[in-house]
Amino acid sequence: MTLSGSPLQALLVVDVQSAFVSGAGAVPGAALLLDRTTGLIARARASGALVVHIQNDGPTGAGDEPHTPGWELHLPVGTGPGESVVRKSQDDGFEGTTLGGLLVGHGVRGLVVCGLMSEMCVQATARGALARDYRVVLPYDAHATYNIPAARGISEEIPAAAASRVAAWAISNEAEVTTAAADVTFAPLLPPVR
Repeated sequence: MTLSGSPLQALLVVDVQSAFVSGAGAVPGAALLLDRTTGLIARARASGALVVHIQNDGPTGAGDEPHTPGWELHLPVGTGPGESVVRKSQDDGFEGTTLGGLLVGHGVRGLVVCGLMSEMCVQATARGALARDYRVVLPYDAHATYNIPAARGISEEIPAAAASRVAAWAISNEAEVTTAAADVTFAPLLPPVR
């Protein structure tokens, strides 16, 4: 699907946390992901769009266990009224969070999803947005995951880029998944509905 229609009012930055994009635990292509995500955030801020950083609260002992260095958001969160952090404990950023109300309150009709992991939280959050009738753009170069290990009798190791492509393809009949991050445009968000 290609980019169809007007600029988008919101950017959801899913789980771009230090455990996944820095050090030995970084996903393959972390530098590219950070570059694309930083560009999206800058353009969304400049346009006055809503920017929501979604932060996963992992279980005890996980790299994203709350209040550990790996749990910290890797990219700075802006201080303006159009930027916030939503914490989650499920794959879908809408489940059990304030995300839905935040988007409705700002009159969002279309949004961009980027971040980590393609086949888990990114896909689940995109599906959550689709279920709520949002226009969803998932830029093909702004989400990532890990390589899938080889499994005897099933397959050799599957490169992370292929896993990300398959995750996007699984929702491609509903979301726009063949758009480059650089081609995404944003529009100002509407004043909050009271």
